[in-house]
Amino acid sequence: MGIFKEEHEIFRKSVKKFIENEMVPHIEEWEEAGEIPRSLWKKMGEQGYLATWVDEKYGGSGAGFEYSVVVIHELARADIGLGIASHSDIMVPYIADFGTEEQKQKWLPGCVSGDNIVSICMSEANTGSDLQAIKTTAKRDGDYYVVNGQKTFITNGASTDTAVVAVKTDTTAVPPSKGVSLLCIEAGTPGFIKGRKLNKLGLHSEDTSELIFEDCRVPVSNLLYEEGRGFKCLMSELQRERVSVTIWAQGMAERILEDVMEYAKTREAFGKPIGCHQHNAFKIAEMATEVELGRALLDKLIEDYIAGKDIVTKVSMAKWWIAEMTNRLAYNALQLHGSYGYMEEYPIARLYRDARAQSLYAGTTEIMKLIISRNLGFRA
Repeated sequence: MGIFKEEHEIFRKSVKKFIENEMVPHIEEWEEAGEIPRSLWKKMGEQGYLATWVDEKYGGSGAGFEYSVVVIHELARADIGLGIASHSDIMVPYIADFGTEEQKQKWLPGCVSGDNIVSICMSEANTGSDLQAIKTTAKRDGDYYVVNGQKTFITNGASTDTAVVAVKTDTTAVPPSKGVSLLCIEAGTPGFIKGRKLNKLGLHSEDTSELIFEDCRVPVSNLLYEEGRGFKCLMSELQRERVSVTIWAQGMAERILEDVMEYAKTREAFGKPIGCHQHNAFKIAEMATEVELGRALLDKLIEDYIAGKDIVTKVSMAKWWIAEMTNRLAYNALQLHGSYGYMEEYPIARLYRDARAQSLYAGTTEIMKLIISRNLGFRA
């Protein structure tokens, strides 16, 4: 990838070594537990792998987005640490980009060290992609907001120390988006209840939970940006979120291709490696081509993002296509593994499950196509 220089590759080697030594041996343990332990977060913080871009005065390295790309990509290739990548490049940016100086001083150092795990709380049971329709309310009461409502599908929900919560501060606003605000609600605040961990199809080691707010009193000083401007913040950060998710999907696809190629070279049937049978060889050729196409699309997207260009259409294209491509690869790779692919002892079984989420979170494939079609001038 053209954006990478020697220092980025040195950093990549360090990240890969850390993942191989500190994470890969514990994957099954963490899958069973349903979360990654706090001790691992702290180790990553000590190595400087969390939110690498945060300014040095808040404890970060002030590094470019290229370093985030490295961390996300390597975690994805190991298929572990989605919540960590989300913390660093999806959730923490809300505080860095929209927080006051006091808020940054309070929360960002812990985000870098692993002491302050952040979650972003948008989705609700009846409002998935339609963020304007959220029902969680925050009513002003003097120097506090009183928050009531429930959020679901929250990455890092059970582990969270600071939840960035989308709330309705004005339920009568027209359009409804003008009534949305963002509040930072700290764990331990009375009325902030961490609900059940959700039993997901895949991504078992990633903590995904429900969060409940019952007359939860949050200081007005915890408001991010301005009251009624939360929807604008969400739309702004969604582009970075989708870039990060697309990097993750591409990393998974590359790992799937590597695994199936290795299996196809070593597993024999009818007297020769299964990859040497024409149908299988052609299928792998198709998979390799799709991975290469995904990489080209992603590289240009990252370059445009770093250059500050408008990427709304391009990231929507990349997000849906690469996510669906990853799912196709996972399906075909499992098929090429035969019955062994259905066994938990083979990584493809976990990759197959985990790949399915790529086309759901950060905007479904259908939402991505809706955005693209509208930007092309077609509105239903």
